[in-house]
Amino acid sequence: MQYQTTAGWSLISSGFTTLLLKVLPGDSLWWGIALLCIGIGIFFVRKSDVANS
Repeated sequence: MQYQTTAGWSLISSGFTTLLLKVLPGDSLWWGIALLCIGIGIFFVRKSDVANS
Protein backbone atom coordinates (compact mmCIF):
# COMPACT_ATOMS: atom_id res chain seq x y z
CA MET A 1 0.00 0.00 0.00
CA GLN A 2 2.82 2.41 0.83
CA TYR A 3 4.36 1.79 -2.60
CA GLN A 4 1.11 2.68 -4.39
CA THR A 5 0.77 5.91 -2.40
CA THR A 6 4.38 6.86 -3.10
CA ALA A 7 4.04 6.08 -6.81
CA GLY A 8 0.82 8.09 -7.00
CA TRP A 9 2.32 11.14 -5.33
CA SER A 10 5.40 10.85 -7.53
CA LEU A 11 3.31 10.89 -10.71
CA ILE A 12 1.16 13.77 -9.48
CA SER A 13 4.17 15.86 -8.46
CA SER A 14 5.97 15.19 -11.75
CA GLY A 15 2.86 16.29 -13.64
CA PHE A 16 2.66 19.52 -11.65
CA THR A 17 6.37 20.10 -12.16
CA THR A 18 6.01 19.67 -15.93
CA LEU A 19 3.17 22.20 -15.99
CA LEU A 20 5.14 24.57 -13.77
CA LEU A 21 8.18 24.43 -16.06
CA LYS A 22 5.94 25.33 -19.01
CA VAL A 23 4.64 28.54 -17.42
CA LEU A 24 7.80 29.79 -15.67
CA PRO A 25 9.81 32.38 -17.60
CA GLY A 26 13.36 31.63 -18.63
CA ASP A 27 15.20 28.40 -19.35
CA SER A 28 13.39 25.36 -17.98
CA LEU A 29 16.72 23.59 -17.36
CA TRP A 30 17.66 25.98 -14.55
CA TRP A 31 14.16 25.84 -13.07
CA GLY A 32 14.33 22.05 -13.21
CA ILE A 33 17.67 22.02 -11.41
CA ALA A 34 16.33 24.43 -8.77
CA LEU A 35 13.19 22.36 -8.20
CA LEU A 36 15.30 19.19 -7.97
CA CYS A 37 17.52 20.78 -5.30
CA ILE A 38 14.46 21.95 -3.34
CA GLY A 39 12.95 18.46 -3.54
CA ILE A 40 16.17 16.82 -2.36
CA GLY A 41 16.39 19.32 0.50
CA ILE A 42 12.82 18.59 1.58
CA PHE A 43 13.48 14.85 1.34
CA PHE A 44 16.50 15.03 3.65
CA VAL A 45 14.80 17.37 6.14
CA ARG A 46 11.79 15.03 6.41
CA LYS A 47 14.07 11.98 6.62
CA SER A 48 16.02 13.50 9.52
CA ASP A 49 12.76 14.53 11.26
CA VAL A 50 11.50 10.95 11.09
CA ALA A 51 14.83 9.61 12.36
CA ASN A 52 14.74 11.98 15.35
CA SER A 53 11.18 11.01 16.30
